[in-house]
Amino acid sequence: MVGPKAAGQDGSGLALVLERLSTRFADRLQTGKTLREQHGHTTTYIPNQPPDGVFFPETLEEVQEAVRLCAAFGVPVIPYGVGSSLEGHVNAPSGGICFDMSRMKRVIAVNQEDLDCKVEAGITREELNRYLRDTGLFFPIDPGADASLGGMAATRASGTNAVRYGTMRENVLSVTAVLSDGSAVTTARRARKSSAGYDLTRLFVGSEGTLGVITSLTLRLYGIPPAISGGVCPFPDVEAACNAVITTIQMGIPVARMELVNALGMRAIKLHSGLDYPESPFLFVEFHGTEAGVAEQAEMFGEIAAEFSGGPFTWATAAEERRKLWKARHDFFWAGFALRPGSKGLATDVCVPISRLAECIVETERDIAHTGLIAPIVGHVGDGNFHVTVLMDMDDPEEVARAEAFVSRLNQRALSMDGTCTGEHGIGQGKRRYLVEEHGQTGIGVMRAVKQALDPAGIMNPGKIFAGEGA
Repeated sequence: MVGPKAAGQDGSGLALVLERLSTRFADRLQTGKTLREQHGHTTTYIPNQPPDGVFFPETLEEVQEAVRLCAAFGVPVIPYGVGSSLEGHVNAPSGGICFDMSRMKRVIAVNQEDLDCKVEAGITREELNRYLRDTGLFFPIDPGADASLGGMAATRASGTNAVRYGTMRENVLSVTAVLSDGSAVTTARRARKSSAGYDLTRLFVGSEGTLGVITSLTLRLYGIPPAISGGVCPFPDVEAACNAVITTIQMGIPVARMELVNALGMRAIKLHSGLDYPESPFLFVEFHGTEAGVAEQAEMFGEIAAEFSGGPFTWATAAEERRKLWKARHDFFWAGFALRPGSKGLATDVCVPISRLAECIVETERDIAHTGLIAPIVGHVGDGNFHVTVLMDMDDPEEVARAEAFVSRLNQRALSMDGTCTGEHGIGQGKRRYLVEEHGQTGIGVMRAVKQALDPAGIMNPGKIFAGEGA
C-alpha cells in the first residue's frame, strides 16, 4: 500500500492544500497550534499527534471537495467527531487535515412510523434524543460520552444499553460516506432487511475512518418505554456478581442495563460522585417495559442476586435518583483519577463469551494485585464486555512498562478465552498489535485488500488499525 506523503518529501503538497482550503473556506480552516493539539488524541496516555490543519465542513459537497484536494496531493484525511475515543483514533501520525464534523448536525428526517431517522454525522446522541423527545422515540446506544453519531458508527460503539438494544452494528441501517477519491457512497436503503449484495453498511461501521468520511447515517429508533426501574445491588466479591449476571442472561430476563463496578471502582465513584454505598462489588441494573413487567423483572433479579449472596437490591424508580446513579457510572473514567490525583489513565477493554466472564475478571483482578497497579474495573457485563483503567505516573518508565505489560496480558487472556481484544473501544493505534492474533494473517489480508481497494494511496486516517502504518 502506498503511504501518504503529506508530511514527507518537501511538504509542498501540504502547503498547497492548506493554502487552497484557506482561500476557499476562510476561517473554517484553522492552523493554530492549540486547536490542532485539541484535535489530536488527548483522552488517555497515548502521545498527542496533532494534524497540520483543522477543517470544519458544513455539507457533503464540501467534504467531497476537500477530500479531492487532499487526494490530489497525498495529504492524509482524519475524520473527527468530538474526540472521545480512547485508542488514538484521531491522532495524525503522518500529519494531514482533520475534518471536524461538528457543524454537520442536521436531523434530515424522522420517520416515526418506520422507527428510523436520518441525521448528519456531527450530531451527538444527546442532541438527537433531545430532538426526538416529543415524538415518543429515542436512540438507545449510550457509550457514556456525548459522542457524535458519526464517530460512534466509525468505532462501532456500544455502551450501557447494549445488552438489550445491541450496538451501533445493529442500529445503523445505512451510511453515506465520502471515499478517498471524493466520491460518495450510500450503503443501503431504509428497509429493515436486505440480501442485495455485500453488506456495505457493516463494512463502514467500525472502519474507524480508514475507508471514508461518514457524513450522514440512518438509524433505528425505539419507543420510549412506559416504565423504567432499576437500582444497585452489592455482592461479596466479583465472582458472585458475575455469576448473577450470567444466570440473569441465561434465564432470559430482558434487562436493559447491567453494569459491574468492582470494589476499587466503587471507592473511586464514592470519592468523585458522593454516592453512599459500601466499597464492595456492585451491579447497576435497569429494566425497561410496562409497570408490571419491570416490577416482575426486578423481583426476579433480586432473587437471583440473593442466590449468590448479593443484596439487598436497592430500587431507584424516581427519574432523578436513576439519573444520579447513571451519571456516577458514566463518570467512572474521570472518577478513577480521585484514587491517584495527577496520574494518567490507560483505559482499555476486552470482551469474552458470557460463560467465561467471571473467570476472566477474577484472573484480571489477581493480575492487578500481583503487578501492584491501581486499576479499577467497570463493565457492560451483560454482554461480556469490561473495562480497566490503569492509573500511571507517566514520569516513571518502569511503572508505564508494567502497565503496558499488564494490558498485553489482559488482551491475551481475553483472546485465549475466545474473546476479543476490544468490545467497543476499537483498534486505533492502541490495539493494533493484537489484531493479527485475533483474526490471523488471512483475516488481516482480507482487511488490507479492502483498504487497498477503497484507499489505494493510504490517505484515509493512516496509522490506524493496521500495524506498521504510521507512527
